[in-house]
Order: sequence, then C-alpha cells, then structure tokens
Amino acid sequence: MTYEARLKTKYKTEVVGKLMEKFQYKSIMQVPKLVKVCINQGVGQATSDKKMTDSAVEEISTITGQRAVKTTAKKAISNFKLRENMQIGVRVTLRNERMFEFMDRLFNVALPRVRDFRGVNEKSFDGRGNYTMGITEQIIFPEIDLDKVPRITGMDVTFVTTAKTDAEALELLKLLGMPFKS
Repeated sequence: MTYEARLKTKYKTEVVGKLMEKFQYKSIMQVPKLVKVCINQGVGQATSDKKMTDSAVEEISTITGQRAVKTTAKKAISNFKLRENMQIGVRVTLRNERMFEFMDRLFNVALPRVRDFRGVNEKSFDGRGNYTMGITEQIIFPEIDLDKVPRITGMDVTFVTTAKTDAEALELLKLLGMPFKS
C-alpha cells in the first residue's frame, strides 16, 4: 500500500473535474497542476554572524521535511559589507508528496495561526500562473520550538504551476484550499 497526500487525492478527485468544467479543456492534460513549491529565506545578519545561516537551514529543514541549501551572494556590495560567494540565504524546493504535505500544513495549520489573518492577497501572481507569498514569522509553523528560535525571520513561498494565465492558477489554488481574501 502506498501513501498519497490528502491534497493530492483532492486534486485528482475534485479539482481536475471542476477545472475541466470551468475552463472547457478538451483534454485532461490541459488542466493546470502544481509543479513545485520553492521556499526562500534571506538571512541579512549572516554577513556579521556565520552561524545565522546554519540555524536558518535547520529551521527550514524542520518546517519542510527536506534538507535546505545555503545560497551565496553573486556579487560584492560594499555598503552592505557583503563579499562575493558569502552565504546570505537558504532555499528549498519541494515536489510531489512533500509539496502537497507542506501545502496542507500551510493552508490548514500555519496560516490560521497568523495574528489578524484575513486571507492571502490575490494580486501576487506573476502573469504566468505562478504565485508568491511572504510569511513574516517562521514561528507560525507548529514544528518550530519557540524556545530554540534565536530570532524571528520571514520567508518567501512560491507556488509554480503549469497554468497559462493567472485566472487558471487562482482557481487551482482556491480549489486546493488556499485561503484568499474574499
């Protein structure tokens, strides 16, 4: 018996049929689907303290269930005391089961824990069917232990889809359960 994420099952059973009906696709292969979820966290204080990126890697790895990778600066900027190839961020790309599991936890557990949460903005699409949102605090995820967090940081989450337009991607994410503002 193989395990399948709850959101993936929902996509196959409900979402595909509703999208086919709404956008009048001729083939099931035309229905947009999620390709990957990219999580990125910039660590600005890493220029003065090297251990900041290590703690960021541990936090992102704990949240996503997949090992995060450190990112480096492409060019030097003297005003920010930044040298080329200095470690300044952390990123991870989720696909398949881990992607659906992360999205399920984000939509149903983490986002409702945000103070004064009224929904995510519908205008953060890039024109090609991809959606990016910012999270201001990593402590909204239940996997993070508040006592072990050295500082509160934010992160960017990008949902990459095969949708041709923003309307298709918006409908896909709505049907998957993303809490957009009404």
